Amino acid sequence: MSTETIDRETERINRLKVVLAEKNRKGKWLGEQLGKNEATVSRWCSNTAQPSLEMLAKIASILKVDLRSLINSGNID
Repeated sequence: MSTETIDRETERINRLKVVLAEKNRKGKWLGEQLGKNEATVSRWCSNTAQPSLEMLAKIASILKVDLRSLINSGNID
């Protein structure tokens, strides 16, 4: 595995986009639930910005998932 591949994998800190898709929810909906701008949620989903741990806990509660399911474990196969 190349260093470039590892770098791309480690950049994916959160799994928010994946979990939203699994729950059949959109970023706009999540933004409304959190009182956040849709653009903010979009940046979280694309991993260009990260929500705080407190915000991740709120997101997990809203989506009814374990907080750990929102975080990339860092295991690269």
